[in-house]
Amino acid sequence: MADINATSAALLGLLHDGPATGGQLVAAAEDAFGTFFSVTRSQVYRELPVLAEAGLVRLGKRGARSSQEYVLTPAGKKAFRQWINEDAGPDHIRSTMILRVINSGVVTDKQRAELMDKARARYKEQAATMRTVAKETEDPIDQAIAEFGYAYARAALKLVDAVENA
Repeated sequence: MADINATSAALLGLLHDGPATGGQLVAAAEDAFGTFFSVTRSQVYRELPVLAEAGLVRLGKRGARSSQEYVLTPAGKKAFRQWINEDAGPDHIRSTMILRVINSGVVTDKQRAELMDKARARYKEQAATMRTVAKETEDPIDQAIAEFGYAYARAALKLVDAVENA
């Protein structure tokens, strides 16, 4: 059984919904969990051949402009189930905006104010979106995830306020 990383697991999880091209997987990842786990286009296109070589996905239909569809194999389903049942270890939130906020002491006051304004706007938008999703979804798991997203955005806003007032 192949050990898979979180990016590979994310792709295998998405392929449970059916065959998809790399571009479709990038879009699906953003929709499904982009707020919490980023998967870049380059990561997707780097991981797919590795997954195919390991027998966890197979090539499907060729599409327009040389797009390649990928199909989850039984070995891929098994590897995904193994991954999902392993100890996750420590959790890490990767936020480039928070990294900028934390390090904002090295820029001018004007640049810092602009950064804080951008961060505040981004997190307010994220909070509003997550609040709407939480209210509109009927799926309890999607609702819980959206509520977490809302709480995360609110916590990030508190961080922005604290840094701005420091």
